[in-house]
Amino acid sequence: MNPERLQQLISAFASLRVAVLGDFFLDKYLDTDPALAEISVETGRSAHQVTGIRRSAGAAGTVVNNLSALGAGTLHAIGGVGDDGEAFDLRRCLKDVRCSTTGLLSFDSLMTPTYLKPRDQTNPGLTGEYDRYDTKNRRPTPSAVSQQVLAALDQVLPHVDGVIVIDQVTEENCGMITAQVRDAVAERARRSPHVIFCADSRRHIQEFRHVIVKPNQFEALGIDRPAPGTVADPVAVRQRLPAMRQQIGAPVCVTLSERGMLVSDPEVTLVPGFAVEGPIDSTGAGDSATAGLVLALAAGATLPEAALVGNLVASITIQQLATTGTATPVQLAARLDAWHGQQERRR
Repeated sequence: MNPERLQQLISAFASLRVAVLGDFFLDKYLDTDPALAEISVETGRSAHQVTGIRRSAGAAGTVVNNLSALGAGTLHAIGGVGDDGEAFDLRRCLKDVRCSTTGLLSFDSLMTPTYLKPRDQTNPGLTGEYDRYDTKNRRPTPSAVSQQVLAALDQVLPHVDGVIVIDQVTEENCGMITAQVRDAVAERARRSPHVIFCADSRRHIQEFRHVIVKPNQFEALGIDRPAPGTVADPVAVRQRLPAMRQQIGAPVCVTLSERGMLVSDPEVTLVPGFAVEGPIDSTGAGDSATAGLVLALAAGATLPEAALVGNLVASITIQQLATTGTATPVQLAARLDAWHGQQERRR
């Protein structure tokens, strides 16, 4: 891809309309100052003092944040949350990035999924993060909830160029992307060939049909909870792709961390990544790659071209520490130049 081709794709982003369907979380950061810590009179335990609170949309919201930063024209959040303060904060975060929340429905039976992230404000690195507290719905999602969420999707489907499905919750049928919703998405993808459908899932990627899937290297091989630092066998991943593409009935894009992305449409092609130097924070890297991939496809890119855009976006976001980063079109253009330089040196 040359700079002119990238600019051609980027220039189309503002006219694109994308719906993001799935598990919307609230990312809530509690900034604490260790110097202000007190000892509780009642328990004798440390009372950490919060000096600031930062909120952003997480999980499916991370995809929305990246779509917005890249300049997508119209954004829709489709899913279910609780009827609580976290839902209020989440909607406000989404509205701040120009995303409609009409399709983000509230239910008394749900809690709003939340990642509570206390951290040491005096330590900007990853070591400044304390243990995280997660709020998730751990009971099966009622069928009535799924039906209403699908109805919200149907309201916008005739008016979008792409649908991104984010299956963040690993517990079976406890998030927004239940078996019922996966089947319904497959049916809608079949009857809407003009819409780009792309799915990402932490545990159920093999169960999607007729939509582009973007597993990581371990998800493609069915490896659950790999140890940190583990690298999947690249030969095994490449060999798995043709069968997976046939099983899914749609293109497959496998992320390989810093090595890039392996795509099958159906020819298997490796799209090299950008080698980032220095400390990184991989939180949300896959979501940012998904945003770049789908926007580029909707703008008319080939699958390898779109994979390169996804790689470049992720390489920018992982350099933003202790936050879930985003990338802009200006950064994309600069990163493409640097990527070409790396490819020349590798030759």
